[in-house]
Amino acid sequence: MLAMLKQDQPRERLMTYGAEQLTNQELLAIIINTGSKDESVLEVANKLLVSMGNIRDMRYLTLQELLDIKGIGDKKAVTMLAMIELAVRMHTHSLEDRVKIKSPQCVADLLMERMRYFTQEHFVALYLNTKNVVIHEQVIFKGSLNASIVHPREVFREAVRRSAANIIVCHNHPSGDPTPSVEDIEATKRLINCGTLFGIEMLDHIIIGDGVFISIKEKGLL
Repeated sequence: MLAMLKQDQPRERLMTYGAEQLTNQELLAIIINTGSKDESVLEVANKLLVSMGNIRDMRYLTLQELLDIKGIGDKKAVTMLAMIELAVRMHTHSLEDRVKIKSPQCVADLLMERMRYFTQEHFVALYLNTKNVVIHEQVIFKGSLNASIVHPREVFREAVRRSAANIIVCHNHPSGDPTPSVEDIEATKRLINCGTLFGIEMLDHIIIGDGVFISIKEKGLL
């Protein structure tokens, strides 16, 4: 196998043209760093891409799945998992940023990139102070949403603990279509009624699809 010319190697291409000009394979090759005695680093990177099928699914890779790729050992696998986690965090807001919720779009900005790729439904509660600043975020449950399993006690227990004034709940539709179901609306109404008893207002229920979202409140369904 002929060695790549220096100017064709991923590191040199990045330094010359910028990271945005590199392919997914080349970017992965830089992170993996070295190949094996039988395969170049680009070939190892390509095997990883083929095994995933979709670059977006990289966020779901496990340690064992990486170790199963010939040419990726413990150190490389750990480095890649750390890189993946950093990438996920870069696309989400830290609660330390003191996010103020002014509209449903603010909720989407906060949660969209984290939730749009989930392969199962995640139900998340945002707890707000009197100025609608997020003071806490919590995943209440994972699984199919229906009114019977959205337990108000789980939602409002944390609200009381955090002295929250208001709550916004959000969940994703893995299908990518954020259109509210009958179960979505029933669960929302149940939470609103319980909030009234606790003196904590549930402001909205945001449903996230693939790059799109719907506010049940804005749709007039509450």
